[in-house]
Amino acid sequence: MDLIMGIDLGSTSIKAVIYDLSGKPAAEASSKLETTNDDPAHPAWCVWKYDDIWNSVKTVISQSIKKIPAGGKLRAMAVTGFGMDGLPMDKDGRELYDLISWHCTRTLPQYEATQQIISPKEMFTETGMRPMVINSIYRIMWMQQNKPEIIEKAFKWLLIEDYVNYKLSGEMVTDFSMGSTFSAMKQPTHTWSDRIVSALKLPGHILPTPTQSGTVLGKVLPSICAETGLTGDEIVVLGGHDYICAALAAGIKSGGDLMDINGTWEMLVKAMTKVDTTYTDNFFYVESHVARNLWCSISSTVSGDMMEWLKNNYGHPNDEKVWENLMAEAEASVPGSHGCTFLPHFSGSNAPRMEPTSLGAYIGMSNQAGRGDIIRATVEGLTYKTRELLEAMNANSKEELTVIKATGGAIKNRFWMQTKADILGVPVETPELYEATPLGAAMLAGIGAGLYKDEEEAIQAVYKSGATYEPDLKKYEQYSDYYKNIFLKIQPSLKEVNGEIFGRFLS
Repeated sequence: MDLIMGIDLGSTSIKAVIYDLSGKPAAEASSKLETTNDDPAHPAWCVWKYDDIWNSVKTVISQSIKKIPAGGKLRAMAVTGFGMDGLPMDKDGRELYDLISWHCTRTLPQYEATQQIISPKEMFTETGMRPMVINSIYRIMWMQQNKPEIIEKAFKWLLIEDYVNYKLSGEMVTDFSMGSTFSAMKQPTHTWSDRIVSALKLPGHILPTPTQSGTVLGKVLPSICAETGLTGDEIVVLGGHDYICAALAAGIKSGGDLMDINGTWEMLVKAMTKVDTTYTDNFFYVESHVARNLWCSISSTVSGDMMEWLKNNYGHPNDEKVWENLMAEAEASVPGSHGCTFLPHFSGSNAPRMEPTSLGAYIGMSNQAGRGDIIRATVEGLTYKTRELLEAMNANSKEELTVIKATGGAIKNRFWMQTKADILGVPVETPELYEATPLGAAMLAGIGAGLYKDEEEAIQAVYKSGATYEPDLKKYEQYSDYYKNIFLKIQPSLKEVNGEIFGRFLS
């Protein structure tokens, strides 16, 4: 039995999932990944230690292949991961610095200075990206200004996925979707922008070569086999950005398809057959699809990270049914949570209104608001944010949205999925895909290995429809009132005070 592996580099864990060609999981393993605060003078600064990443990858590979059932043969693997975070490597393949995390605030000065050189409109027109403090060019600029001796030694700047691919295969490249997150790649041609590189005085030679997802990088290096138990016959195939790999698994390929990925970040992804970088004030951006000759319109916000915060602070320790019990408390409340309203900006606001210094808030607190209201308000606030992103993306669209395909760990949360349908006013389908993100990467591995003819054959092999949550139209009208007249007014109302707090405690 031919098997394929997807290695998912997530913000809370690294996992390896081995699938058969129908998308059924055959084996898996996971390992926690945590940030490290690397500067005591700046408590909000944090990195991913490259040793932690690589050791976790070796661990999950080793543990998962030990679980392969009799008769199974792992043929190929591909890596997927979150974008933007990367590290400089020298010409001998040595790491020169840890990966600055997207949680980190250190690149805010570079982000702000860049907009005086290249306007948001020019950035979008040139690259399809919007200025976002987490984009890779600001990490490179920070390194130039604060660690020039490191940049002088740098041969390539590898994103987290690229780094793991290098450790596995010895190749230093990036795929089109991950390359998009540098904020320096021209989308139609998949080439680095001379305009961006020269205007920002970036060391263009350290940008890795953009390459099509599904490209074979080579066999696993012999030195890795002894540490992982791999045979050396397995091939490494170029994967892609995590949520776009998930979009492939969910069959998001035509213009009317829209996917809502629910993970640490929530991503709305719509497929496009051609690049459209016509500038509007509505905040969304464009990345290359992992499927050939396609692109994606995307809007994103941190989401599941705040649900984890909720669980850690409101869940009972050692409760095996913690999510079930928390959602039961939320469901016992009422729509609107007795006025308690949550602004989900624990990591700032990057869409549809860019404001890195915006902070999270629970407002509308009164004697009526209890524990269940706070829990429900968290779910509602996150979903109001989804609606805000969706409206910005669809402001100029002529296509009627008839269904949203939801993937990610949160689809197991029945209450949250129903609340999404009620607040968005659109049916929410949850396809039966086991871990869509690593599955999408594994599909690319299968394409590279010749086990699938192309993306369409891979989708047909693995896609299975699932439960659909229909909106309650009465609740939709009720939520629409709260959304328009309360939620949308919170961010501008708190802008000044949040800026003061950010300056004193988080910069």
